[in-house]
Amino acid sequence: MNGEDVVRDQSLALAALTVEAACASRSPRPNVTTFFDPDTFTASHVVSDPASHSAAIIDCVLDFDPASGRTATRSADKIVDFVRQKGLRTEWILETHAHADHISAAPYLKRKVGGQICIGAEIIAVQGTFAKLFNLGAEFARDGSQFDRLFRNGDKFKIGKLDVVVLHVPGHTPADIAYVVGNSAFVGDTLFMPDYGTARTDFPGGSARTLYRSIRRLLSLPGETRIFLCHDYKAPKRDQFHWETTVAEQKSHNIHVHDGVTEESFVAMRRARDATLGMPRLILPSIQINIRAGRLPEPEDNGLRYLKLPLDAF
Repeated sequence: MNGEDVVRDQSLALAALTVEAACASRSPRPNVTTFFDPDTFTASHVVSDPASHSAAIIDCVLDFDPASGRTATRSADKIVDFVRQKGLRTEWILETHAHADHISAAPYLKRKVGGQICIGAEIIAVQGTFAKLFNLGAEFARDGSQFDRLFRNGDKFKIGKLDVVVLHVPGHTPADIAYVVGNSAFVGDTLFMPDYGTARTDFPGGSARTLYRSIRRLLSLPGETRIFLCHDYKAPKRDQFHWETTVAEQKSHNIHVHDGVTEESFVAMRRARDATLGMPRLILPSIQINIRAGRLPEPEDNGLRYLKLPLDAF
């Protein structure tokens, strides 16, 4: 099989998976409740099946003060309280990728309300990259084993009776995935609200060209599909934070990637924009913890935990 055949077969497989996700999007509508953390501009979603009260928690937040090094669970406790008050049974704690802008509270939530901690299988590549940067040593496993389950493109599972299809949507990072749950897609950082645009692509393994293709896959879902985002930074001239949009709204109005924007023009725009961006405020602590599935480093012989700060590395 030559290279062109491989590309064609991969394209056909991706198209088939998108059609399958589109079919899933016509299954029952999940209940979605969002918890917004203004400190990191993160939207965490509790997705539940109305029939069975089974639930998944997507992209949760552990509070962290970088000046003092203190952690707290205020944001996560709001989710714990909600889950318990509604009598939900947490089956899944889902990550869309290894976040660079907030720390995951997944292990804390697992202890409090249960659920398997899951992420995309390409987290292994991300672990390999950052294990070298932080010189984590042989004791740090680079096989994704810190997570309960690694999802691959096209994997399917259920939240109660709700069908879920996993789509690999790299570009922001190599490991980004989206979860299509009934009529709703949870896309992480791949897209923002239409008036804000799209994710940056200058992290290790990121690619503007790949991101464009991932977004076009997402936008081939039915127009009425609800899209839930992981962040909102409140674009100029907008007074309130928003984290829900639709495929149709993105196709018509996204300032970076609406219908008619070509791949070449998007790549040029995205690369130029990325060149002006500074590093996220919490990237160094966040990545060290999130590639461990949200687990903090083990205490040293004095009982304290430490994060590393690479000097002159960026």
